[in-house]
Amino acid sequence: MPPPTTPIIIDVHTHIYPPSYLSLLTSRTTPPQLLHPDPPTPSSPTPAPRLIILPSDGPLSNPTTPPAHLGRPITPSYSSIPHILSFMQTHNISVSILSLANPWLDFLPPDSAAGWARKINDELNAISAASLNRIRAFGCLPLSAPTTADSTTEIQRLTTACPFIRGIIIGTSGLGLGLDDPKLDPVWAALERYSMPVFVHPHYGLPSEVFGPRMQESGHVLPLSLGFPLETTVAFMRMWLAGVFDRFPALQVLLAHAGGGVPALAGRVQSCVEHERGFFDEGRGKRVGGPKRGLREVLGANVWLDAVGYGEVGLRGAVEVVGKERVLFGTDHPFFPPLGGEEKGEWESVRTNLEAVERVFEGDREGLEGVLGVNSRKFFGIDGEGLDE
Repeated sequence: MPPPTTPIIIDVHTHIYPPSYLSLLTSRTTPPQLLHPDPPTPSSPTPAPRLIILPSDGPLSNPTTPPAHLGRPITPSYSSIPHILSFMQTHNISVSILSLANPWLDFLPPDSAAGWARKINDELNAISAASLNRIRAFGCLPLSAPTTADSTTEIQRLTTACPFIRGIIIGTSGLGLGLDDPKLDPVWAALERYSMPVFVHPHYGLPSEVFGPRMQESGHVLPLSLGFPLETTVAFMRMWLAGVFDRFPALQVLLAHAGGGVPALAGRVQSCVEHERGFFDEGRGKRVGGPKRGLREVLGANVWLDAVGYGEVGLRGAVEVVGKERVLFGTDHPFFPPLGGEEKGEWESVRTNLEAVERVFEGDREGLEGVLGVNSRKFFGIDGEGLDE
Protein backbone atom coordinates (compact mmCIF):
# COMPACT_ATOMS: atom_id res chain seq x y z
CA MET A 1 0.00 0.00 0.00
CA PRO A 2 1.49 3.39 -0.94
CA PRO A 3 2.14 5.85 1.91
CA PRO A 4 -0.58 8.45 2.50
CA THR A 5 -0.19 11.71 0.64
CA THR A 6 0.85 14.83 2.52
CA PRO A 7 -2.26 16.71 3.62
CA ILE A 8 -2.95 20.08 2.05
CA ILE A 9 -2.36 22.81 4.63
CA ILE A 10 -4.31 26.06 4.52
CA ASP A 11 -3.37 28.81 6.97
CA VAL A 12 -6.46 30.84 7.90
CA HIS A 13 -4.82 32.98 10.57
CA THR A 14 -1.89 34.83 9.05
CA HIS A 15 -1.44 38.58 8.97
CA ILE A 16 0.14 41.27 6.84
CA TYR A 17 0.84 44.98 7.03
CA PRO A 18 0.82 45.85 3.30
CA PRO A 19 2.99 48.75 2.09
CA SER A 20 0.12 51.23 1.98
CA TYR A 21 -0.74 50.49 5.60
CA LEU A 22 2.88 50.88 6.72
CA SER A 23 2.91 54.26 4.98
CA LEU A 24 -0.21 55.20 6.89
CA LEU A 25 1.35 54.20 10.21
CA THR A 26 4.57 56.05 9.36
CA SER A 27 2.60 59.25 8.81
CA ARG A 28 1.16 59.12 12.33
CA THR A 29 2.62 60.70 15.46
CA THR A 30 0.56 58.73 17.99
CA PRO A 31 -0.18 54.98 18.31
CA PRO A 32 -0.78 53.06 16.21
CA GLN A 33 2.34 54.26 14.47
CA LEU A 34 5.59 53.13 12.90
CA LEU A 35 8.73 54.63 14.40
CA HIS A 36 11.95 54.89 12.44
CA PRO A 37 14.81 55.03 14.96
CA ASP A 38 17.92 57.09 14.47
CA PRO A 39 19.92 56.35 11.31
CA PRO A 40 22.81 53.88 11.53
CA THR A 41 26.31 54.85 12.58
CA PRO A 42 29.62 53.25 11.57
CA SER A 43 29.44 51.17 14.72
CA SER A 44 25.77 50.12 14.57
CA PRO A 45 23.61 48.61 11.81
CA THR A 46 20.39 50.06 10.49
CA PRO A 47 17.74 49.48 13.18
CA ALA A 48 14.44 47.99 12.09
CA PRO A 49 11.38 50.27 12.25
CA ARG A 50 9.38 49.78 15.43
CA LEU A 51 5.66 49.03 15.39
CA ILE A 52 3.75 50.73 18.19
CA ILE A 53 0.27 49.25 18.30
CA LEU A 54 -0.93 50.32 21.74
CA PRO A 55 -0.43 53.60 23.64
CA SER A 56 1.17 51.63 26.48
CA ASP A 57 4.02 50.72 24.12
CA GLY A 58 4.56 54.24 22.80
CA PRO A 59 7.02 57.04 23.53
CA LEU A 60 4.67 58.99 25.82
CA SER A 61 4.19 55.99 28.11
CA ASN A 62 7.87 55.09 28.04
CA PRO A 63 9.76 58.42 27.91
CA THR A 64 13.10 56.95 29.00
CA THR A 65 13.06 54.02 26.56
CA PRO A 66 15.11 54.52 23.39
CA PRO A 67 12.98 54.44 20.21
CA ALA A 68 14.90 51.39 18.98
CA HIS A 69 13.53 49.43 21.96
CA LEU A 70 9.88 50.50 21.84
CA GLY A 71 7.13 48.21 20.55
CA ARG A 72 8.29 45.43 18.27
CA PRO A 73 10.63 45.43 15.28
CA ILE A 74 9.01 45.31 11.86
CA THR A 75 10.92 42.68 9.92
CA PRO A 76 10.25 41.65 6.30
CA SER A 77 7.92 38.93 7.60
CA TYR A 78 5.30 41.60 8.31
CA SER A 79 4.92 42.85 4.75
CA SER A 80 7.16 41.06 2.25
CA ILE A 81 5.30 38.70 -0.07
CA PRO A 82 8.50 36.80 -1.00
CA HIS A 83 9.09 36.27 2.72
CA ILE A 84 5.52 35.09 3.25
CA LEU A 85 5.82 32.65 0.35
CA SER A 86 9.14 31.40 1.73
CA PHE A 87 7.53 30.90 5.14
CA MET A 88 4.74 28.94 3.47
CA GLN A 89 7.25 26.79 1.59
CA THR A 90 9.19 26.01 4.78
CA HIS A 91 6.03 24.89 6.57
CA ASN A 92 4.37 23.10 3.62
CA ILE A 93 1.48 25.56 3.52
CA SER A 94 -0.42 25.44 0.24
CA VAL A 95 -2.63 28.50 0.70
CA SER A 96 -2.60 31.41 3.15
CA ILE A 97 -5.67 33.53 3.87
CA LEU A 98 -4.00 36.86 4.63
CA SER A 99 -5.66 39.43 6.84
CA LEU A 100 -4.70 42.96 7.77
CA ALA A 101 -3.24 42.83 11.27
CA ASN A 102 -4.69 44.79 14.16
CA PRO A 103 -5.70 47.51 14.75
CA TRP A 104 -7.08 47.49 11.18
CA LEU A 105 -8.81 50.82 10.44
CA ASP A 106 -10.48 51.38 13.81
CA PHE A 107 -8.39 54.49 14.55
CA LEU A 108 -9.03 56.41 11.33
CA PRO A 109 -10.96 59.69 11.16
CA PRO A 110 -14.47 59.13 9.82
CA ASP A 111 -13.88 61.05 6.59
CA SER A 112 -10.90 58.93 5.48
CA ALA A 113 -11.93 55.41 6.56
CA ALA A 114 -13.85 54.40 3.41
CA GLY A 115 -11.04 55.44 1.07
CA TRP A 116 -8.43 53.55 3.06
CA ALA A 117 -10.62 50.43 3.17
CA ARG A 118 -10.92 50.43 -0.62
CA LYS A 119 -7.19 51.06 -1.03
CA ILE A 120 -6.10 48.25 1.29
CA ASN A 121 -8.68 45.77 0.04
CA ASP A 122 -7.66 46.42 -3.55
CA GLU A 123 -4.03 45.94 -2.55
CA LEU A 124 -4.77 42.63 -0.81
CA ASN A 125 -6.77 41.45 -3.82
CA ALA A 126 -3.89 42.35 -6.16
CA ILE A 127 -1.39 40.53 -3.95
CA SER A 128 -3.62 37.46 -4.03
CA ALA A 129 -4.16 37.64 -7.79
CA ALA A 130 -0.40 37.70 -8.40
CA SER A 131 0.34 34.77 -6.08
CA LEU A 132 -0.49 31.92 -8.48
CA ASN A 133 -3.28 30.61 -6.25
CA ARG A 134 -1.15 30.65 -3.10
CA ILE A 135 -2.92 33.54 -1.34
CA ARG A 136 -6.47 34.66 -0.60
CA ALA A 137 -7.44 37.38 1.85
CA PHE A 138 -9.87 38.76 4.38
CA GLY A 139 -10.93 42.31 3.64
CA CYS A 140 -11.34 45.13 6.15
CA LEU A 141 -14.17 47.59 6.70
CA PRO A 142 -14.34 51.35 7.34
CA LEU A 143 -16.16 50.99 10.65
CA SER A 144 -15.16 54.46 11.84
CA ALA A 145 -16.97 56.03 8.87
CA PRO A 146 -20.00 58.22 9.63
CA THR A 147 -22.54 55.48 8.84
CA THR A 148 -22.55 51.73 8.28
CA ALA A 149 -23.51 52.43 4.66
CA ASP A 150 -19.81 52.79 3.87
CA SER A 151 -19.18 49.30 5.22
CA THR A 152 -22.14 47.66 3.52
CA THR A 153 -21.20 49.34 0.24
CA GLU A 154 -17.66 48.00 0.59
CA ILE A 155 -18.94 44.48 1.30
CA GLN A 156 -21.04 44.59 -1.86
CA ARG A 157 -18.11 46.00 -3.87
CA LEU A 158 -15.79 43.23 -2.71
CA THR A 159 -18.08 40.52 -4.08
CA THR A 160 -17.52 41.75 -7.65
CA ALA A 161 -14.36 43.89 -7.69
CA CYS A 162 -12.18 41.75 -5.41
CA PRO A 163 -12.74 38.04 -6.12
CA PHE A 164 -9.78 36.97 -3.98
CA ILE A 165 -11.26 38.56 -0.87
CA ARG A 166 -13.08 35.66 0.82
CA GLY A 167 -14.30 37.25 4.05
CA ILE A 168 -13.92 40.19 6.43
CA ILE A 169 -11.74 40.62 9.51
CA ILE A 170 -13.17 42.73 12.30
CA GLY A 171 -12.05 43.77 15.77
CA THR A 172 -14.18 43.54 18.87
CA SER A 173 -15.03 47.23 19.15
CA GLY A 174 -17.26 47.34 16.08
CA LEU A 175 -18.48 50.91 15.75
CA GLY A 176 -17.05 51.68 19.17
CA LEU A 177 -19.62 50.00 21.40
CA GLY A 178 -18.87 46.33 20.78
CA LEU A 179 -20.22 43.67 18.46
CA ASP A 180 -23.61 43.55 20.17
CA ASP A 181 -24.35 47.11 19.06
CA PRO A 182 -27.71 47.11 17.18
CA LYS A 183 -26.28 49.69 14.78
CA LEU A 184 -24.09 46.91 13.36
CA ASP A 185 -27.13 45.00 12.10
CA PRO A 186 -26.79 46.36 8.51
CA VAL A 187 -23.22 45.02 8.43
CA TRP A 188 -24.26 41.57 9.69
CA ALA A 189 -27.12 41.59 7.18
CA ALA A 190 -24.78 42.37 4.28
CA LEU A 191 -22.29 39.71 5.33
CA GLU A 192 -25.10 37.17 5.57
CA ARG A 193 -26.62 38.24 2.25
CA TYR A 194 -23.35 37.84 0.36
CA SER A 195 -22.27 34.70 2.27
CA MET A 196 -19.12 36.41 3.53
CA PRO A 197 -17.66 34.97 6.73
CA VAL A 198 -16.36 37.33 9.38
CA PHE A 199 -13.13 36.72 11.28
CA VAL A 200 -13.42 38.14 14.81
CA HIS A 201 -9.97 39.02 16.14
CA PRO A 202 -8.90 40.73 19.39
CA HIS A 203 -6.82 43.84 19.80
CA TYR A 204 -7.88 45.82 22.86
CA GLY A 205 -7.41 43.11 25.49
CA LEU A 206 -8.37 43.78 29.09
CA PRO A 207 -7.77 46.87 31.22
CA SER A 208 -4.18 46.92 32.50
CA GLU A 209 -5.53 47.11 36.06
CA VAL A 210 -6.65 43.49 35.68
CA PHE A 211 -3.02 42.39 35.41
CA GLY A 212 -1.72 44.54 38.23
CA PRO A 213 1.22 46.89 38.64
CA ARG A 214 3.79 44.17 37.86
CA MET A 215 2.42 43.44 34.37
CA GLN A 216 5.41 45.05 32.64
CA GLU A 217 7.78 42.63 34.35
CA SER A 218 6.52 39.87 32.05
CA GLY A 219 6.32 42.01 28.92
CA HIS A 220 3.37 41.07 26.68
CA VAL A 221 2.79 37.64 28.22
CA LEU A 222 -0.38 38.44 30.19
CA PRO A 223 -2.07 40.70 27.61
CA LEU A 224 -1.42 38.29 24.72
CA SER A 225 -1.99 34.96 26.44
CA LEU A 226 -4.99 35.97 28.56
CA GLY A 227 -6.19 39.41 27.49
CA PHE A 228 -6.62 38.60 23.81
CA PRO A 229 -8.48 35.27 24.23
CA LEU A 230 -10.78 36.68 26.92
CA GLU A 231 -11.52 39.72 24.78
CA THR A 232 -12.69 37.40 21.99
CA THR A 233 -14.71 35.35 24.47
CA VAL A 234 -16.59 38.36 25.80
CA ALA A 235 -17.18 39.80 22.32
CA PHE A 236 -18.71 36.59 21.00
CA MET A 237 -20.86 35.99 24.07
CA ARG A 238 -22.19 39.52 23.81
CA MET A 239 -23.16 38.85 20.19
CA TRP A 240 -25.02 35.69 21.19
CA LEU A 241 -26.74 37.25 24.21
CA ALA A 242 -27.87 40.21 22.10
CA GLY A 243 -29.58 37.92 19.59
CA VAL A 244 -27.26 38.60 16.65
CA PHE A 245 -27.51 34.95 15.59
CA ASP A 246 -31.28 34.98 16.07
CA ARG A 247 -31.61 37.87 13.63
CA PHE A 248 -28.96 36.58 11.21
CA PRO A 249 -29.16 32.78 11.41
CA ALA A 250 -26.90 32.21 8.40
CA LEU A 251 -24.08 34.51 9.56
CA GLN A 252 -20.77 32.61 9.75
CA VAL A 253 -18.15 33.71 12.29
CA LEU A 254 -14.55 32.53 12.68
CA LEU A 255 -13.18 33.15 16.19
CA ALA A 256 -9.46 33.67 16.66
CA HIS A 257 -7.16 31.70 18.97
CA ALA A 258 -9.36 28.59 19.15
CA GLY A 259 -12.24 30.69 20.41
CA GLY A 260 -10.41 31.90 23.50
CA GLY A 261 -12.40 30.77 26.51
CA VAL A 262 -15.54 29.93 24.55
CA PRO A 263 -15.02 26.12 24.54
CA ALA A 264 -14.32 25.95 28.27
CA LEU A 265 -17.04 28.40 29.33
CA ALA A 266 -19.88 27.58 26.91
CA GLY A 267 -21.65 25.27 29.35
CA ARG A 268 -21.36 27.74 32.21
CA VAL A 269 -22.64 30.65 30.12
CA GLN A 270 -25.62 28.60 28.88
CA SER A 271 -26.44 27.58 32.46
CA CYS A 272 -26.29 31.20 33.61
CA VAL A 273 -28.76 32.14 30.88
CA GLU A 274 -31.12 29.33 31.87
CA HIS A 275 -31.03 30.51 35.49
CA GLU A 276 -31.12 34.26 34.89
CA ARG A 277 -34.15 35.60 36.76
CA GLY A 278 -34.30 38.61 34.46
CA PHE A 279 -35.03 36.26 31.56
CA PHE A 280 -37.75 34.32 33.45
CA ASP A 281 -41.42 35.23 33.68
CA GLU A 282 -42.67 33.93 37.03
CA GLY A 283 -46.29 34.40 36.08
CA ARG A 284 -46.00 32.41 32.85
CA GLY A 285 -43.54 29.94 34.29
CA LYS A 286 -41.07 30.06 31.42
CA ARG A 287 -38.06 31.91 30.04
CA VAL A 288 -39.04 34.88 27.90
CA GLY A 289 -35.75 36.80 27.62
CA GLY A 290 -32.26 36.20 26.37
CA PRO A 291 -31.23 34.63 23.08
CA LYS A 292 -33.75 32.40 21.34
CA ARG A 293 -31.23 29.94 19.93
CA GLY A 294 -29.18 27.93 22.38
CA LEU A 295 -25.44 28.44 22.58
CA ARG A 296 -24.72 24.86 21.52
CA GLU A 297 -26.89 25.30 18.44
CA VAL A 298 -25.13 28.52 17.44
CA LEU A 299 -21.69 27.04 18.02
CA GLY A 300 -22.51 24.09 15.78
CA ALA A 301 -24.14 26.08 13.00
CA ASN A 302 -22.62 29.58 12.93
CA VAL A 303 -19.18 29.38 14.52
CA TRP A 304 -15.80 28.21 13.28
CA LEU A 305 -12.63 28.18 15.36
CA ASP A 306 -9.05 28.42 14.25
CA ALA A 307 -6.61 25.88 15.69
CA VAL A 308 -4.19 28.48 17.05
CA GLY A 309 -4.03 27.19 20.60
CA TYR A 310 -0.59 25.59 20.89
CA GLY A 311 -1.83 22.64 22.93
CA GLU A 312 -4.03 19.56 22.90
CA VAL A 313 -6.42 20.53 25.69
CA GLY A 314 -7.61 23.73 24.05
CA LEU A 315 -7.86 22.09 20.63
CA ARG A 316 -9.90 19.19 21.99
CA GLY A 317 -12.24 21.74 23.55
CA ALA A 318 -12.60 23.52 20.24
CA VAL A 319 -13.44 20.26 18.49
CA GLU A 320 -15.91 19.38 21.22
CA VAL A 321 -17.99 22.56 20.97
CA VAL A 322 -18.09 23.15 17.19
CA GLY A 323 -17.19 19.75 15.70
CA LYS A 324 -14.02 18.72 13.91
CA GLU A 325 -15.47 19.90 10.59
CA ARG A 326 -15.46 23.51 11.84
CA VAL A 327 -11.89 23.81 13.11
CA LEU A 328 -9.31 25.40 10.78
CA PHE A 329 -5.50 25.43 10.95
CA GLY A 330 -3.63 28.70 11.46
CA THR A 331 -0.17 29.98 12.33
CA ASP A 332 -0.64 33.59 13.54
CA HIS A 333 2.28 34.59 11.30
CA PRO A 334 4.20 36.93 11.54
CA PHE A 335 3.77 36.98 15.30
CA PHE A 336 5.63 34.54 17.57
CA PRO A 337 8.74 34.28 15.37
CA PRO A 338 11.93 32.58 16.57
CA LEU A 339 13.82 34.86 18.92
CA GLY A 340 17.27 36.00 17.95
CA GLY A 341 16.46 37.43 14.53
CA GLU A 342 16.55 34.23 12.45
CA GLU A 343 13.20 33.80 10.69
CA LYS A 344 14.15 31.77 7.62
CA GLY A 345 13.97 28.29 9.14
CA GLU A 346 11.16 26.41 10.86
CA TRP A 347 9.25 28.38 13.46
CA GLU A 348 8.81 26.68 16.83
CA SER A 349 5.37 28.26 17.26
CA VAL A 350 4.14 26.68 14.02
CA ARG A 351 5.65 23.31 14.86
CA THR A 352 4.06 23.36 18.33
CA ASN A 353 0.66 24.12 16.85
CA LEU A 354 0.95 21.49 14.12
CA GLU A 355 2.09 18.82 16.56
CA ALA A 356 -0.92 19.54 18.78
CA VAL A 357 -3.23 18.99 15.80
CA GLU A 358 -1.46 15.76 14.89
CA ARG A 359 -1.71 14.41 18.45
CA VAL A 360 -5.40 15.26 18.79
CA PHE A 361 -6.20 13.51 15.51
CA GLU A 362 -3.85 10.56 15.90
CA GLY A 363 -5.58 7.63 14.19
CA ASP A 364 -8.15 9.93 12.54
CA ARG A 365 -6.72 10.71 9.12
CA GLU A 366 -9.95 12.29 7.90
CA GLY A 367 -10.12 14.60 10.91
CA LEU A 368 -6.46 15.60 10.51
CA GLU A 369 -6.85 16.40 6.83
CA GLY A 370 -10.03 18.31 7.60
CA VAL A 371 -8.47 20.66 10.15
CA LEU A 372 -5.28 21.16 8.12
CA GLY A 373 -7.00 22.07 4.88
CA VAL A 374 -10.18 20.34 3.73
CA ASN A 375 -12.43 22.30 6.11
CA SER A 376 -10.91 25.59 4.93
CA ARG A 377 -11.41 24.69 1.28
CA LYS A 378 -15.11 24.36 2.00
CA PHE A 379 -15.29 27.40 4.27
CA PHE A 380 -13.64 29.74 1.76
CA GLY A 381 -14.96 28.09 -1.38
CA ILE A 382 -11.53 27.43 -2.90
CA ASP A 383 -12.06 23.86 -4.14
CA GLY A 384 -10.69 23.37 -7.62
CA GLU A 385 -8.74 26.65 -7.68
CA GLY A 386 -5.32 25.30 -8.49
CA LEU A 387 -4.59 23.31 -5.34
CA ASP A 388 -2.77 20.04 -5.84
CA GLU A 389 -4.81 17.03 -4.96
